[in-house]
Amino acid sequence: MIIEERNYLVRPGAAAKYAQLWAQYGREPQVRILGNLLGFYVTEVGDLNTLVYLWGYEGLDDRAKRRTELAADPEFAAFRAEVRDLLVNQSNRILTPALPS
Repeated sequence: MIIEERNYLVRPGAAAKYAQLWAQYGREPQVRILGNLLGFYVTEVGDLNTLVYLWGYEGLDDRAKRRTELAADPEFAAFRAEVRDLLVNQSNRILTPALPS
């Protein structure tokens, strides 16, 4: 299993609006297509105004297949259009197990 950490820096004060829009437009297509949502968080210390998603995948091929399907989904495109002006920066990391399971 791998975990993808996706960090979205939003304009100051926009985290609550982004989260509300995600609940309204983005959650259903993402969970339907990506499947394994491990968590959706907002930072309280450090880089503020950052939303963090953690997604679990079987491996890189599983991630690539699901992300491609999500990018083509019209419902997810509607969500992206709603939040585009709130975003300042995005960063992603792939986390792999430190020890064998």
